[in-house]
Amino acid sequence: MRHNKKFNHLGRKTAHREAMLSNMATSLIMHKRIFTTVPKAKELRKFVEPIITRSKEDSTNSRREVFRLLQNKVAVTELFQSVSQKVADRPGGYTRIIKTGFRLGDNAAMCFIELVDYNENMLVDGGAKKTKTRRSRRKATSDAAATTTAAAPKAKKESKDAKAKEVKQAEKAVEETKTVEEAEVAEEVKTETGNVETTQSVQEETVENKEESAAPEADAAPEEKA
Repeated sequence: MRHNKKFNHLGRKTAHREAMLSNMATSLIMHKRIFTTVPKAKELRKFVEPIITRSKEDSTNSRREVFRLLQNKVAVTELFQSVSQKVADRPGGYTRIIKTGFRLGDNAAMCFIELVDYNENMLVDGGAKKTKTRRSRRKATSDAAATTTAAAPKAKKESKDAKAKEVKQAEKAVEETKTVEEAEVAEEVKTETGNVETTQSVQEETVENKEESAAPEADAAPEEKA
């Protein structure tokens, strides 16, 4: 019976599974980060973290035990020379798993597993977060509230000034339109008066011409009677 045997077999026999985890642990120690599936990464974390803990004690027995699991002299020397010094002050939790989505084809959940102390960007962020305290957070929130309350009247004043400017600009535009309309009306009046004068002058000329033409006719009529 397999009561309480809850570890993931990863679809492999014991020898195949142990060889795979040994190779993955060697790659992780040499490259500090590897990409794999989420179930394999979780099993690798269980396999490699006890090895890293054993590397903190640099003795012949520790090196032999680690070599028995890794079967790689280069990885053993890298582990005991550089990795063990990096994780000397860390009481466990040497690896980090970050999911990266799903693989094309079989849609398997993918991730990368890395050594925590070799990711300098995350270390900087973590140090900044650790320096904060609960009291400082409250103070920060109170300071932020004070700044927002102080900025509120300024924003109101700025909005009022902006509205006043808009009203002034609208008034100026109305005045300009009025002046333009008045100028157009004056021009229309001038043109109308000019047209009226021209029509009057034309009428007067026609009347004069008629009178001049009627005068010779009147003179010719008495001569015929005589």
